[in-house]
Amino acid sequence: MADTLDPANVHAIFKAYDVRGTVPDQIDETLARATGRAYVQVVGATTVVVGHDMRPSSPGMAAAFARGATEAGADVVMIGLASTDQLYFASGHLGHPGVMFTASHNPAQYNGIKMCRAHAVPIGLDTGLAEIRDLVVDPGPVSGEVGTVGEVTEQDVLEAYAAHLLSLAPVTGRPLRVVVDAGNGMAGHTAPAVLGLLGDRVEVVPMYFELDGTFPNHEANPIEPANLRDLQAKVLEVGADVGLAFDGDADRCFLVDETGRNVSPSTLTALIAARELAKEPGATIIHNLITSRAVPELVTELGGTPVRTRVGHSFIKARMAETDAIFGGEHSGHFYFRDFWRADSGMLAALHALAALAGADRTLSQLLAEYERYPVSGEINSEVADQAAVVDALEAEYGTRDGVTTDRLDGLTVSHADWTFNVRPSNTEPLLRLNAEGKDEPTMATMRDEVLAKIRGTR
Repeated sequence: MADTLDPANVHAIFKAYDVRGTVPDQIDETLARATGRAYVQVVGATTVVVGHDMRPSSPGMAAAFARGATEAGADVVMIGLASTDQLYFASGHLGHPGVMFTASHNPAQYNGIKMCRAHAVPIGLDTGLAEIRDLVVDPGPVSGEVGTVGEVTEQDVLEAYAAHLLSLAPVTGRPLRVVVDAGNGMAGHTAPAVLGLLGDRVEVVPMYFELDGTFPNHEANPIEPANLRDLQAKVLEVGADVGLAFDGDADRCFLVDETGRNVSPSTLTALIAARELAKEPGATIIHNLITSRAVPELVTELGGTPVRTRVGHSFIKARMAETDAIFGGEHSGHFYFRDFWRADSGMLAALHALAALAGADRTLSQLLAEYERYPVSGEINSEVADQAAVVDALEAEYGTRDGVTTDRLDGLTVSHADWTFNVRPSNTEPLLRLNAEGKDEPTMATMRDEVLAKIRGTR
């Protein structure tokens, strides 16, 4: 018999790309089981791969999902503790649809479900997630009630995952000292397996590798500068060549250079793009509209084809499939690789950075200097009651200025030869997100402060 769930709550936690809510009031094992049944029906899966992160509620919810999936007639392969990109690897490597229990960088009280089809093809509201949600709310009969119930088996894919990543980005050259801040998240599980294969080529200085879903040291959200302070201090303390920070499910990676300075994800995008273009000259590189204009400039200079997209992994992956792009990068620290089933992997991005650094006779800051052409503000959020009205007012204000172009691909982008900014509404909160860039630091700061004042003056 199907469990009864509150339709309003189900609609609230099924987001554009995944399921996300607080435990246990919004998401629990009852919902996970119902989602497992619905997922198998919509995807048509005969076998499903399931992984989970280190949050206290994750193992129970993964097991409940497996019960629902087997009731719907599918077999389930449990890979246990995993990073999200490890789950994507399992989906691609084994050729089965995959499901990951994680709330990524969200605080401890949250959990969630990320789902994909076989070979890590994403599922969003427009590509199956809405149908899964509707079946969770109003389930119909499933094969398990009248037919065969599936079986649950276990399989460890961590070693195969690590070997595959290193086959895509081998690290050779001079030895490196690397500080890794796992933030008590899943990089504490994957980093030893991956970097341990490098032997004495990489000396790892671990920080917060203990898997702890209560996040006792800092939130596992490295896009927030405050969460990088411990890493910055440790890099300077031990004289490291580089610092790596991962979010809770380790699908995002951020760098700190040897001086303790945060490296923009746009800069890492440019570096990896250059490496991938060296491997495949003339290839297409995807970048979202918030990455620095240095990215498409560099791609063009290297003979590649830059393609601009909206923010969000479903848009990136769809455009990668359409264009056969070799690589895609986002301002948020997500990096996508064609040879990794077009999925994002923080660890693979980290290996590219280590490979580039080990093969150079320069420091990281020197190596990255050619990719850092324009100062950027980083993302700045402002609470705004009427997001559309503010965006319209900004377009009216700036759109008529000399030398200015605007577009609405995603929010509002305003471009000038000397500067650019984008303002995007949040999909889930009453926030406007500002990203600004300038030809130099004073230009960027002037535009950032000017636009921010206009946004906040209308609250």
